[in-house]
Amino acid sequence: MPEHVPPELAELRERVARFAEEELRPLEAGAADDEEAPENRDIRKAVAERSRRAGFFGMTQPRAFGGTEAGPLALTVAREAFAATNLRTARYAFGPGPGVLRQAEGRLRAEYLEPLMRGERYAAWGFTEPSGPEAGRPTWAVRDGDDLVINGRKAYVSGGSAADFYAVLLNVDEDASGPGGTAMVVVDRDAPGVSLGPDFRSLDGGTHCQLILHDARVPQTNIVGKVGEGMQRGLGNIGQMRLGVAARASGIAMWTADFTQKQITQPHRAGGSLSDREQVRWIFGNMLMEVYAARSVLYRTARLAEDGVDVMNEGAIAKVLTTETAGRVVDAAVQLTGGQALIEGHPLASLYREVRSLRLAEGASDLLRLNVARGLLEFQAGRV
Repeated sequence: MPEHVPPELAELRERVARFAEEELRPLEAGAADDEEAPENRDIRKAVAERSRRAGFFGMTQPRAFGGTEAGPLALTVAREAFAATNLRTARYAFGPGPGVLRQAEGRLRAEYLEPLMRGERYAAWGFTEPSGPEAGRPTWAVRDGDDLVINGRKAYVSGGSAADFYAVLLNVDEDASGPGGTAMVVVDRDAPGVSLGPDFRSLDGGTHCQLILHDARVPQTNIVGKVGEGMQRGLGNIGQMRLGVAARASGIAMWTADFTQKQITQPHRAGGSLSDREQVRWIFGNMLMEVYAARSVLYRTARLAEDGVDVMNEGAIAKVLTTETAGRVVDAAVQLTGGQALIEGHPLASLYREVRSLRLAEGASDLLRLNVARGLLEFQAGRV
């Protein structure tokens, strides 16, 4: 359970709350909802510097790069606590993680991973293929001497317009010089044949673009690992990523329950308070029960990950349950708050959009339900 954490993690939760109030809240008024808005650049830098001094920034970074490389349980505590502040500035508190470049060596390490960890270069993840009328052959590459020639599109590249390079999952065709298979390839933004589609904003305010690869040429040394390892590397950290989404959703649900309690206990124009009414109490009680259950799942999963268990299945379960719980909790809070919660600028209005998007991030709920069943039935994976 969340309260059964070591004293140092309980203290971490308290430090996050103090840091948010003392360091982040004064910056909050200047932050825009759009993460890529120009006014957020200076705020991002200010938050990063304050977070470094406070010891939070490096929690997501390996020790080899000056980070503290916190374990899954500590990261869950911190991520949930930051999300429970409902401050937009909290999204900048952690430094960039290595992602699929974690084991990069040689030139990839020197030219991409190390600058990424220092915050000198920015990366984006090219995974999602177009669907519908735009769907065609999934992104592929052919060998041409020492190079790969790449064609295809990646449809939903988050933060892509601000990235210096992209980690792209693609298929390499088999030929006389080597085997085929999936590969993770680093593609520079300014490489020949690389272009970007126009930016678009998702429901939660995130900015994305399409990555277009037309006879894009990159050296074969930009392959991370070997051909055939792409999907494995791409999904290697997916359990941890889903755990991160789950922690964020749990924190949002916590903030929403606290907000709702304050709302329903205020004096009401009809006399008394909404909390005097039995139906309102039923809705609020159900909200608290759902938050309690979701946090229990989240922390059990975090403890398994802390013990070195592959939480592919458990991470999927935690992600689905917490994001769907957050959706129901925010929806109930909107219902109890009334029309003002629908007005642009109200915290519940923005959270309503965000929690709906979280049900798709890092795997849609319906797909993850299928994956959990497949993981157990076909691979006997997990401890469900």
